[in-house]
Amino acid sequence: MDAQSPTTSSRATAIQQVWASPLYRGATLALFLSGLATSASLPQIVLFLVKELGASLPVAGLYYLSGLTAPIAGYLVGSYSDRTGRRLGLFRLCAVAGAVGWAGIALSTKPWMPFVIGTVLLGFSGSATSQLFTAIHDDLKVRGASANDSVVAIIRMALTAGWVIGPFLGAWFAVEIGLRAMLWGTAICFFAQIIPLGAQQALVGPGQRADKKTDAVGRVGWSDMLPLLAFTGLYVLVYAGEPIKYGFLLPYMQDQLKLDPSIQGSVIGTQPFIELILMPFSVVLARRIGILWMMCVAAICGVMANLCFAAWPTAMGMFAGQILMGGVWGLYMVLGLIVAQRLLPNAVATASAIFMSSSALASALGGGVGGVGVAYLGLPHVFYLPAAFSLVAAIGLAAMARSGAIR
Repeated sequence: MDAQSPTTSSRATAIQQVWASPLYRGATLALFLSGLATSASLPQIVLFLVKELGASLPVAGLYYLSGLTAPIAGYLVGSYSDRTGRRLGLFRLCAVAGAVGWAGIALSTKPWMPFVIGTVLLGFSGSATSQLFTAIHDDLKVRGASANDSVVAIIRMALTAGWVIGPFLGAWFAVEIGLRAMLWGTAICFFAQIIPLGAQQALVGPGQRADKKTDAVGRVGWSDMLPLLAFTGLYVLVYAGEPIKYGFLLPYMQDQLKLDPSIQGSVIGTQPFIELILMPFSVVLARRIGILWMMCVAAICGVMANLCFAAWPTAMGMFAGQILMGGVWGLYMVLGLIVAQRLLPNAVATASAIFMSSSALASALGGGVGGVGVAYLGLPHVFYLPAAFSLVAAIGLAAMARSGAIR
């Protein structure tokens, strides 16, 4: 059946809808490649700056601050997409920007070059994912098909699956073929995102044409965006705990808990495993409990997880914390984007771009707070900071849920 046909049966299951649509199938594979490429390269970029370009470790660690431009780039791309409706065209341009950016980093000869490339080109490359999800949202709306949120959840799982596999492949390739070659592989994966979607064009919405500006879409004021910005800010507070955890949990297990390397690996792998198990059920739970209330529950899980890391100094405590963190992201990775789009329904590309690019801002915030926190509080007490962030987020989400921000 043609991907743009609105005649999909309303009785089709979410899996059937994904399988029957070239757009959804293509997006699923493209998002897997995106997650794979990004998660393979980001953990290795500091090592590349130090070993290949001669940067000091403190300077190399500042690379992640280049992601601060991503929310600005996301807003520019998203607002233009809402004005023009050119979702997949912008997706292709952003994917090419990512490919060129990572190729440029692979060719870099000076430490400053990856910083400039990351700030400019890679700031825009992250918008490729949000444009795909916007195209999917538009297509589902035009079809009027059932199980829309479940379709998004299934496709979103492909992105998470890429993030699960990518760090292992990135580390292996860096050792086997070298850091520069691994970065070239990242560039190839970014460009390869374009291939599964071919020359498809996405629908914008009922009665709207993708080649003309519309009056109904893209015209939003700052007052319209306040709920979205508030929700995104709360999401940033929860996400800021991730760079703190990734930066300090492994050294804590190695140096203070003296855990066996096999146990350490099992602890790290627990979170993505729980995520993938929970993601298919997140939409069903949200329908029964309320989507913002489920986000509140996820933030509370973040509080409990970080308290486990901070106050339960055993292998069991580390496993418990990672299981709870899997619950956080098993819910947030699916429901967060859905909430963002519902909070700004007349500009879903802008909503998607702002929400999905905010993870770069959260990483910068978490990295800065974690660095200062570990200097003053030490390990494992630094984990009380993300616990406090998640508690503030839980209170804010509960307030949004009670206010009826999403009905």
